[in-house]
Amino acid sequence: MSDVVKQQIKDLLLKHNAVLLAHNYMRDEVQEIADITGDSLALSIEASRTDADVIVFCGVHFMAESAAILSPNKKVLLPRPDAGCPMADMVTAEELESLRAKNPGVPVVTYVNSSAEVKAHSDICCTSANALKVVRSLCEDELIFVPDRNLGRWIARFVPEKKFIFWEGFCPTHERMTVAAVLRKKAEHPDALFICHPESAPEVSTLADHVCSTSGMYDYCRTSQATKFIIGTEAGILYKLRLDSPDKEFILASPALFCPNMKLTSLEDVLISLKTLEPVISVPEEIRIKAKAALDRMLAIPRD
Repeated sequence: MSDVVKQQIKDLLLKHNAVLLAHNYMRDEVQEIADITGDSLALSIEASRTDADVIVFCGVHFMAESAAILSPNKKVLLPRPDAGCPMADMVTAEELESLRAKNPGVPVVTYVNSSAEVKAHSDICCTSANALKVVRSLCEDELIFVPDRNLGRWIARFVPEKKFIFWEGFCPTHERMTVAAVLRKKAEHPDALFICHPESAPEVSTLADHVCSTSGMYDYCRTSQATKFIIGTEAGILYKLRLDSPDKEFILASPALFCPNMKLTSLEDVLISLKTLEPVISVPEEIRIKAKAALDRMLAIPRD
């Protein structure tokens, strides 16, 4: 039955001149059929460069919003509109403005794992891959970092000259990965390298041989001489890691590394969305322009 569904999806993608995006944490079968897989912002950027009329985003709500921000002339579909992000929900634009009022003149650096409205009230955005570069690009010696306290504290280690005001948000999935769980895996696999995402708790990150974004994990594991890795991020990443490096072994650091929101989207959901061209995710133009400005400031920083 899944083969029939996959073929129907492919036919409808062609019919509607649509592109199918899947985040690295999606179900294996969704990643398998996607036109493009990757990190949330990278997917939106890639989609904006295509000639597709329709973007089908297999991810969570803020990711589809980012696609709508960068591609206002394309129709953006989110097959499961109930797929949210608890961390993104931990800060609102009103709360952020209240904090800004208490710290006048202090720039706001906002992680892309946030709503369009929060981005619109920010000075510049960042990803987990470029957060350090974004922070270093600021001339101010103080900044507000929203919403992920763990990513912010990881970055702060490398810029001791700057003062951070952290929003106390976090990713529940990464937060569930404990020191005890990691130490247990390291004891079971002493020959393995432990790699984790900077959304992990600080005490977990300090145990890692390497800390990086999901795209960074793909690059690191593919090019590393090591053949065995303990992976400290959401379980969905294992699909592409094993696809890219079938001769290497990948072990999930903890069974708790499972995001229910990322696993909501099924092939059947994608098929229904393509049949109905719903649900459409849009961002009000006033918010979109301001949010895009924060993203554009980030994208204007020279890459290595």
